[in-house]
Amino acid sequence: MQLSQTCYSKFYTLDKKNLHNNCRLVEEFKKLNTLGEGTYGVVFKALDLKNNKLVALKNMRKYNNSRNSSHEIPLNSLREISILLSLSKENSHPNIVHLSDIALGKNLDNIYLVMEYCEQDLANLLDHMQKPFTEAQVKCIILQVFSGLQFLHSKFILHRDIKVSNLLINDFGCVKIADFGLARKFGLPCLKPLTPNVVTLWYRAPELLFGAEVQATAIDIWAAGCIFGELLLHKPMMPGKSEIQQINMIIDLLGTPNEKIWTGFNKLPLVKDFKLKSQNYNNIKYLFDWISDNGISLLNGLFMYDPCRRITAKDALNNPYFYETPYPCKPEFMPTFPHLRDK
Repeated sequence: MQLSQTCYSKFYTLDKKNLHNNCRLVEEFKKLNTLGEGTYGVVFKALDLKNNKLVALKNMRKYNNSRNSSHEIPLNSLREISILLSLSKENSHPNIVHLSDIALGKNLDNIYLVMEYCEQDLANLLDHMQKPFTEAQVKCIILQVFSGLQFLHSKFILHRDIKVSNLLINDFGCVKIADFGLARKFGLPCLKPLTPNVVTLWYRAPELLFGAEVQATAIDIWAAGCIFGELLLHKPMMPGKSEIQQINMIIDLLGTPNEKIWTGFNKLPLVKDFKLKSQNYNNIKYLFDWISDNGISLLNGLFMYDPCRRITAKDALNNPYFYETPYPCKPEFMPTFPHLRDK
């Protein structure tokens, strides 16, 4: 795409003249309403006045630099721009939100990401839809999540914040993974350990709860498993209000972790900080007693305690559960919810 890495590189040099030459102006877009607000920016529904198409416009949040009066973009926002640019530069994946442009404010101090507009996010649908998704529709959704994650992981990208509010759905039934504010490239040298305080608590993998500093694709897979379970149950699987409550909910579901089933468990930094309840049984098959054996096997693979034994997105895509009745609904046959747009 035209802006390529040129625009991104200028964020570091603060060469505003070159920024202006390589990016569009926000005046070329008409803001319609606010879609959402996160840690790293506010997202607007907007009209691209050049082609009369709807877009999502994300205003990147800034912080005050105490050394001078200027505003600077946080490093996480720069990482998000870099990752989205790299993904958009290649053949874009249908299940990853597409970045089409970067736009600048009048004074070149406001930076906006111009992304494709999707009519719904999954969290809003789950909160307001009158009938839950059928199992065939759940399969359609979660297959697309696994497909998007397989693509990200093949590009050595961890999303680190997979949750229902970061999954968008358009009117063609296509699911898009969005919000890369916490995403990181992995396999690169890191000067300091990554914080375990990522991923919303309900979707946070046990290795993060126990303070693991090394993070792998397994944290995204655990979160996807939580979303899969939430879609099947029609409610959040493990809605903990604190880290210890979250750990106890995981133990209630899977049993108490130990060194035998999770190599290296006893060496995790926070294991000694928690007094773990004793529970010897895996209760997945009882919680999901209407799901086939293949479905239970898939859930167990997604919820392996040991991240090294947790299945990959590719494994999940090839699970026999998706090749048996009820067969996955085709995306184009997924329901639409026009009355819930921008709710």
